[in-house]
Amino acid sequence: MMTYRLAPLYCRPWTLNNISPRLIESHYEHNYGAAIERLNAVTEELKLLDLKKTPAPVVSRLKQEQTALLNSTLLHELYFASLGGDGRSPPETIAAAIARDFGSVNRWRDEFIALAEALGGDAGWVLLTYVPRDGCLINVSATDHTQSIAGGIPILALDMYEHAYHIEFGANPSGYVAAFMRNIDWVSVEGRYQDATRVAPPRPLVQPEFADVPSVSPEDMQAMLKSGQKVQFIDTRPRHYSTREDAVDGAVWRDPERLEEWIDTLSKDDPVVTFCVYGFHIGCQTAAALRKAGFDARYMSGGYYGWKAAKGPMKLAG
Repeated sequence: MMTYRLAPLYCRPWTLNNISPRLIESHYEHNYGAAIERLNAVTEELKLLDLKKTPAPVVSRLKQEQTALLNSTLLHELYFASLGGDGRSPPETIAAAIARDFGSVNRWRDEFIALAEALGGDAGWVLLTYVPRDGCLINVSATDHTQSIAGGIPILALDMYEHAYHIEFGANPSGYVAAFMRNIDWVSVEGRYQDATRVAPPRPLVQPEFADVPSVSPEDMQAMLKSGQKVQFIDTRPRHYSTREDAVDGAVWRDPERLEEWIDTLSKDDPVVTFCVYGFHIGCQTAAALRKAGFDARYMSGGYYGWKAAKGPMKLAG
């Protein structure tokens, strides 16, 4: 198991506006430093355990503590790296990303400050996080060190534990939040954002055998139906599935094994969307056959259960 090492203090405390070196020094030494020390102690304790003899609750408690401590050290390092600049004006790239995902920089700022002030007198973190899966930024309010967006990459962190501000701001967390906002190092935040955008999103489901067959999501299919767009929505689940479950509202069941008997009932003027149980085989095969016959056909990803999970309207079977 690794030994965790102290990161050098990223910001220059004497340059901060309305945040004294004393506050940063205390925070860095007594809180961040103590977390690193305890993290190494817990990690060593876990390494020495006889896992066959140690009660499971003991292992779990230590692992949970290690997780909280590791997150604490990572967030503290990001917090110190978030300070040291002119917080008034984000540079162009990060400003454009914030405006895209929040509506405007001012709206982002208002939300971020509101989340921070809500934690005043309590404890937690406020984070600006990039989510590779969605390709967007989101503000996160965490009430302890372990709350985060799975797969998210924090690029800005505000520590709202009392140790971060009490010795200087006392019972005035709003003053501390205002001071933090004035000292955001936007150049560094932008650099972390650019790094985060290069992280690949989770790998999507790929079906090589149907690579040439387009798909539509259940949400997009619902939007098409709701808008009144003409679309031929075909349920191609095997008969034994279609008779024992409620049916998808707006869809017509057709036997996928008898395509040749009903293909002539379809119009080539309007798109066709097929689906099966899960979106893996039969719906895809039917869409592929229809495309080969000259139809504008695609399959619905996730199939019948994708539609249900997306809360699409249902009707009684029969």
